[in-house]
Amino acid sequence: MLIQGPARSSSSSNLKRLALLRGLLLIAELLVVLGVNYLADVPLPLSPLYIIFSLMAVASLWTWRRAHCDVTLSDREFFLQLCIDVLALAAVLYFTGGATNPFAWLFLIPLIIAATVLSAAAVWLMAALTTLCYSLLFFFYQPLGRDAHMHHDQAFSQHIFGMWFGFALSAALIAWFVVGIANSVRQRDKLLAQAREQALRDEQLIALGTLATGAAHELGTPLSTMAVLTRELARADVPEGIKRKLKILRSQVDRCKQALSVISASTGELRAESGGLIPVQTWLERVVDTWKAQRHGASISVNLPLQPASTAIIDEQTLQQSIINLLNNAADASENEVEMNVRWDTLHITVDILDRGPGLHPNISSTLGECQASDKEHGMGLGLLLTHATLQRLGGDIALFDRQGGGTCTRIQFPLTAMAPTP
Repeated sequence: MLIQGPARSSSSSNLKRLALLRGLLLIAELLVVLGVNYLADVPLPLSPLYIIFSLMAVASLWTWRRAHCDVTLSDREFFLQLCIDVLALAAVLYFTGGATNPFAWLFLIPLIIAATVLSAAAVWLMAALTTLCYSLLFFFYQPLGRDAHMHHDQAFSQHIFGMWFGFALSAALIAWFVVGIANSVRQRDKLLAQAREQALRDEQLIALGTLATGAAHELGTPLSTMAVLTRELARADVPEGIKRKLKILRSQVDRCKQALSVISASTGELRAESGGLIPVQTWLERVVDTWKAQRHGASISVNLPLQPASTAIIDEQTLQQSIINLLNNAADASENEVEMNVRWDTLHITVDILDRGPGLHPNISSTLGECQASDKEHGMGLGLLLTHATLQRLGGDIALFDRQGGGTCTRIQFPLTAMAPTP
């Protein structure tokens, strides 16, 4: 899995820490080897150890430089970096007494790092690798000068077996418990991030609601004036063509007043006819008829199930307006006929709105439900934002993807309420 964005920065920081830790361990191992060889008077094969230390120094410098590069890192690369440390430690222990070396517990350090950063599968692989290296060092190693005879002693062999068992048990416990704790921390961070994003969206929606309420209050008077003037002009002696245009203008004014009444209803003045249960097919017909009345000249093809289930839906005005917003988007994107495919069962309904427009803009899919986004010349991006908020509040979801042959498919899904059988 590639790491991008903030996760890329976190991975780079982890890689820097790994390079720093590798350098510190390298210095410590070099000092211990020199101290044992010259101060404790225990001869060690210094030539191969110097080669190993030199290779590890080069690896540390390369890792430090790569951590500062603006490149995409992956969990696989981090796992391979830890494998290098394990194999290098195994090589050092091979020349310094194998499993009898008191510093064999250093195998646990890469395992602990993997448990806090990588996935559970990678941690178990690291546990298997460290246990395998530790086990091989029981049989393949160069004993220290004074301890060459001790591996034949039965008591010492039991002690070494106890060390192996303790290491294997520690590796298993780390892989089991630390991974669980790390996953819990990651899940908590993810939930906190989602909560913060939800709080930001709620603040934006509250601000929009406040502005909408103020706009509704300000627009009420001019709309009433326009309604009175269009009524008086329609009664005057004017040509029939002008009367038809005045009728259209009056219908548009009534549409604006209806929209303002919806805003008023959302502030607490709920209308008596809203919120009831009606059959799904009746609700869909009402939505399509309302949209046709608003979009003169637009055409739509509605495809319903051949044998629809007997279910009901809550007749909520905000949900109806959300469907209308999506139909308007499809009609604005293409001059061809808009298609709406609907299917439902007793639990859920799925609505696909299809057009033959230029296709999905990349900014829309990446910011859907997070901020205002629109690819229209004069669009404000409020339609998709409010539609996503409405569906999320009702337990539904919305998805946009490119349609085969050109165009966009907007798919919404939300739960239904089963109709109670009539007696």
